[in-house]
Formats: sequence, structure tokens, C-alpha cells
Amino acid sequence: MNELTPGATLLSPEGNALTVDAGLAAAYRRGDRLVANPVAGLMHIPAAEMAASRVAVEAALQAFASMHDVPDEAIVDFYGHAAAALEDKSLWAEIVAVNAEDVVSARGRGRSTTRLAVSDAMRDRMIEGLRGWAGTPSRRGSVLETVEHDGFRVEMVAAALGVVAFVFEGRPNVLADACGVLRGGNTVVFRIGGDALRTARAIMQLVIDPALAAAGLPAGSLALVDSTAHAAGWALFLDERLSLAVARGSGTAVETLGSLARSAGTPVSLHGTGGAWMVVSEQADVEELRAAVIRSLDRKVCNTLNTCCVVNPEGDSLERVKAVLEGLEQAGRARGQPFKLHITSESQHIVSNELFCNRIEVVRAAGPVVEPQAEVMDAQQLGNEWEWEETPEVSLTGVDSIDEAVRLFNDLSPRLVGTLVSGDAAEQERFFARLDAPFVGDGHTRWVDGQFALNKPELGLSNWQNGRLFGRGGVLTGDSVYTIRTRYRSAT
Repeated sequence: MNELTPGATLLSPEGNALTVDAGLAAAYRRGDRLVANPVAGLMHIPAAEMAASRVAVEAALQAFASMHDVPDEAIVDFYGHAAAALEDKSLWAEIVAVNAEDVVSARGRGRSTTRLAVSDAMRDRMIEGLRGWAGTPSRRGSVLETVEHDGFRVEMVAAALGVVAFVFEGRPNVLADACGVLRGGNTVVFRIGGDALRTARAIMQLVIDPALAAAGLPAGSLALVDSTAHAAGWALFLDERLSLAVARGSGTAVETLGSLARSAGTPVSLHGTGGAWMVVSEQADVEELRAAVIRSLDRKVCNTLNTCCVVNPEGDSLERVKAVLEGLEQAGRARGQPFKLHITSESQHIVSNELFCNRIEVVRAAGPVVEPQAEVMDAQQLGNEWEWEETPEVSLTGVDSIDEAVRLFNDLSPRLVGTLVSGDAAEQERFFARLDAPFVGDGHTRWVDGQFALNKPELGLSNWQNGRLFGRGGVLTGDSVYTIRTRYRSAT
């Protein structure tokens, strides 16, 4: 297609009529790609962004073709070299200086820099992750199952999957996450959020590429799509040469990326909408409840407490409502902040009217805003994930029973994390059986993390919003990215 005409109608593969607007028609150039997507509508991918993606994928493909000659020891050495480079104070100082440019640029565009700015704590987590990958056993070449026959046997042998694509939000430390799939002999191509691109380039040049060379891994084993444009990520996920596409970030963006990869026939692992739910039983211990709330709100990630359901919040149970609010208050105080509460209209009487009158400063991604400390919400909004930056933000509602809370979770939540605070073993078993979620607990929610729970650095967490996962758990780790070959062995 050489040009687009404003007002022209195009049909999507599903038969939906999509109209070309004036902006799209003006931006489109010969050689660009136009995609009719059921989630995002008409998507314009300039030729330059397709080229940026293609260069990175081809580098990763060439590297994968050589990986069968790379021993596991060399891959382990790579992690050691990369961790040592991050520990080098002079190299880290260079990365910090480049990151400061990214931070200034993002602030100038009104963007949040909470997750963008590097720190010594972030560096420590990256080093810990890299060393964790080094200590993670590789399934590559291992015999998973053997079937014996008369005169021969058949072996199921684990093997590297291929090129794995990642699209990450703008956090520099995700480079350490992306390195995880190298452990099984795979190669990686990734696109990071535009806010962090300069920092990612610096980490590639100062840490990753030298570590690959020092360990004897092929150049391009981990390749960066060098573009700030979202369209480069779209082009990446439309590449049919990928073996797996992994997306992490906001719900809508992840849903769009997943739709693009599926349209190309590529398996996906999506890590988007989260927000943990906590159900408070009448059998909950007040002190344990307060501690669970505090521990679930140390920072905002996908497994942070988002929605709290208190069973029969009247009479004695008001003490449990009070414990939830005290936990919220302490979690905010630990960050030098107040807290923000959303409460269903049917339950607003269980909290003080003073909360609805208080005006507080709430720190969000777009900057601080002044709002009422508590606001009434419709029960259908209980599934909304609050993307707070510094001010802990939670939804609260009363329910008649644990079963009602489970029904609300299964109907409204993204179905990621559910926890029941209760000292009753029978309640816990019923909750586990009925809750439709991959992660279920009995206390704080922040345990849902590969490193914390499984002693394995994670690549991301998947919810069940779009159905259960086939053949794997919700934690994607480096050792879970593999395929299976079948081998016939004659008896000797």
C-alpha cells in the first residue's frame, strides 16, 4: 500500500470496519505496515521501527544457531562476568550518569521516575538475580522421561526453545530478568520502555556485551531493539520467527501485544494486570491481620494488596476493619505518606465519615494530586488495579461470607493473587478449592514472587484473567523456557 486516504474503510480479519483518520493518513509512508488489530484498531508501524526490530531478531536468531556448541559452563560464566561488571564502581557510575539523563528527560515530559531511577538497591537486586540464574539448573539436554521397549527405548529430552522476545516497562533492572532465558540455551531480543532506553544501551555496552564476549557466547545472544517507539514493540511481536513472546507492563498494552503475537502464531506469556485480594474471616486474628496488611503494601507491584473483603464487618468484626485501616496507615507512614481508600457504597458506614472529609496529597505516576482520603465506589469497580506510586491505595468492602468474597474475586478480579486471613483450617481449604487463581495464600500477598517463593529469579507472573495456563504455573522462570525432543535409542 503506497498511501492512505482519510475516511477510507478497512476491514479487520474479524470483519470489523475500521476508518482511517487524517492523522494516520498523513503519517503513513510507502514501506510502512498497517495492522488491523481487534484490541487496538488500526496500528501504524513505520518502516524504521520494523527495521529496528528485524535487526535485533536476526542477531538473536544467528546467535541461537550457534548456541548448541556453547557448554552450560560458558553460560554460567556469562552471569558471573555480568554480575562482576555491575559490582565495578566505575562502570556503575557511568550507568548512573546515563540514567540521570533518562530521569531528567522523563520528568520533563511529566512522566513518573519512581521505577526508572537506578539505585544501589536496584543494582544489588540485579546482581542477586544474575547470580541466581547462574545457580539455576538447566534442563537443556536432560532426559525427562524414558519409555523402555523390547530392544529399544524412547527418551523425552529437554532442549532450548529458541528466540524469546520481551517487551518490558521502563525499568532498567529488567535486563537482568531478560538474561534468565539464556540459562537454557535460548537467546533473547527485547524492547524496553522508551524512558529507560539510554540506560539500557549503557548496560548493554558496559555489562552485557562484554560479559557475552568474555564467556564465549555468540554476539546477539541478548539483543536490544534500539527504538523508543511503541511501534517497534508491535513489530517485534509480529515477527513469526519468535518461539515465545513475553510482555510485562500495564494491562491494556500487554493485552495488545499478546493479541499481536497470537495473530503471528507465537505462544505468549503475558504479565499485565495484577492487584492482590485479601479476604478477612471472622476467625482472623487482629494482630496477624494488621501485620499482613502492612507487609502487603511495602511498594506497588502486581502482588501488592489492592482489594480487601471483610466478612460481616459489624459488631466485633469492626475491630478487623480497624486493623485493616491501621495497617494501611502504618504502610503509608513507612513511606512518609497517608493512605487512600476506595469503599463500596454499601459498606461506607463501616469507616469514619472523617476519612471522606479529609483532603490528602496522593502521589501518582502523573504527579501529586489532592483528593479526599476516602471515596465511595461501585462494587463493580472492585477489580480495578490502583497504580499508586508512593501513597498506598486500597479498595474495601464488606461481604456476608467468604463464599461471597470468592464469587466477587472470580467475577471481577484479574485472578492473580488471593489470600484468606483466617485461623480456621476448614475455611482455608474451602477457599483454596473455590478461588480461581494461580496464587493462593493465608497471610500477606507479597510472597507471590519467584525469587522469594521458589528461590528462582522470575521473568514474570501470569494471571488467569484470560483463562488458566497450559502445562505450567503462573511463575515464568528461566528453567521453564524449553521444548521437548523425542529420541529413539537402540538397545546395545
